[in-house]
Amino acid sequence: MSTDGDPIRTPEWSQVEMTQMVLPGQTNMHGTAFGGQILAWIDIAAAVAAERHACGPTVTAAFDEVQFVRGVRLGQVLVLRARVNWVGDTSMEVGVRVTGEHRGTTFHATSAYTTFVAIDERGKPKAVPRLVLETDEDRRRWREGEARAVARQDRRKG
Repeated sequence: MSTDGDPIRTPEWSQVEMTQMVLPGQTNMHGTAFGGQILAWIDIAAAVAAERHACGPTVTAAFDEVQFVRGVRLGQVLVLRARVNWVGDTSMEVGVRVTGEHRGTTFHATSAYTTFVAIDERGKPKAVPRLVLETDEDRRRWREGEARAVARQDRRKG
């Protein structure tokens, strides 16, 4: 807690690492993981990071810039790393990077930016703690996340 009673959260504090193995029921006829399955894992990892930051329940509001960089095959392992990049009043952007592993080799498989909204016990949006930026990387992610948040707002106004 800060001296004024507000919780202090760094991006590192909310960071999540989740590991999954691609099994037969999660692959298509080409032997690669279903994109929808990877999106579900991304949503889970991002939700854990968002709820850590909010210290309470959150809901998925948006998926942005999902990039399937390289297919992941049956039996390969995925490591999903999620962390809060930017926060607004009630929303948070969580970045997720998915790395594939195969026989000692790693590769970038997927990246995504997700937006979560913190909610209270009635399901209404509630304020989230501020994000304390400690490193140049934190500040870069914040600037880029803020730009994506503005773009999302502009798209909603349409």
